[in-house]
Amino acid sequence: MNSNFSTLNMRRDVFEEALLKNLTVVLFGLIINYINGTLLYTFFTNVNFQSDSRYILYMQLIINDNVMVSMMVNLHVLSYVCPNLNVSLCIVLLLICENTHKNTPLNLAAMSIERFIAICHPLQHPLICTVSWTYMLIACIWVVGAIPGFIKVIITFVFKPLSFFSSGRMCYPINIFQSVYNYNTYYATNILYLCFVWITLIYTYFRVVFSAKAATSDPVSSRKAQMTIRLHVVQLLLSMLSYIAPVLDTALTVLFPDFRSAVMFCNNIITNILPRLLSPLIYGLRDQKFKKHMKRSLLCRKTVMNVKSETKTTLGLIQRDKTS
Repeated sequence: MNSNFSTLNMRRDVFEEALLKNLTVVLFGLIINYINGTLLYTFFTNVNFQSDSRYILYMQLIINDNVMVSMMVNLHVLSYVCPNLNVSLCIVLLLICENTHKNTPLNLAAMSIERFIAICHPLQHPLICTVSWTYMLIACIWVVGAIPGFIKVIITFVFKPLSFFSSGRMCYPINIFQSVYNYNTYYATNILYLCFVWITLIYTYFRVVFSAKAATSDPVSSRKAQMTIRLHVVQLLLSMLSYIAPVLDTALTVLFPDFRSAVMFCNNIITNILPRLLSPLIYGLRDQKFKKHMKRSLLCRKTVMNVKSETKTTLGLIQRDKTS
């Protein structure tokens, strides 16, 4: 992840500008968490989804995005409320952000592999893609995604005195992980992770295409799997916008030097927040089975809330009648 929202506070904004930025970020965060919360509610209220590796991996992606957006919103607000944050606390927050950021492409690769097995090896799919296997894979994704961040922390421990970790600084990566070794680690891991994910997506896509042409599986399912992997590619491209954010920042601030803060803020909204808003809409709402259950869950939830409200009203009237 690039230097996130905290970098925008390097110059102090006027009150109106700071208020508008914080309200915008918090509003986006609430909208994304509400949509994702609805998807999670549908998943946890339907047992069939909880035994399907495809939906388990998708919910992992949703939870990952929820954590990432929440951390980004907190960091942005903290950059105004508490500009000089304790370095140790800042490192924890940045590690969570970086871990979730790395998890996104890895999760997309895992979802593509699951679809590849379902279409190209349907007989082995129930044996390989079990619930326990899926949760072990999710654990591996979190561990692998956390490795670059912990390497940065180790390098920082080596090159910084212990007093640095108890000091207060503006909480953004460039200000905390200043070593050239950290820069090299950042670029090397990004290249390694993205190469692995792109190779996985391309391989699984063409294997599914060849499987459909050879008629070794259901053509309808094959076409759906092809579209699913294409959507994974779109999601990956959206998540990769954050990698080009520093380049866009540099180019646009050169063109519009008087609007540097506004340019960086809008750039971060487009490259970090909007992809997390579009991701569940692109994939989750396209799935007809999931969409049907989601509508049913929301209707049931609304009905239950209305029944509870009517019950409370009735009890209140009875209580009032008894009192009178």
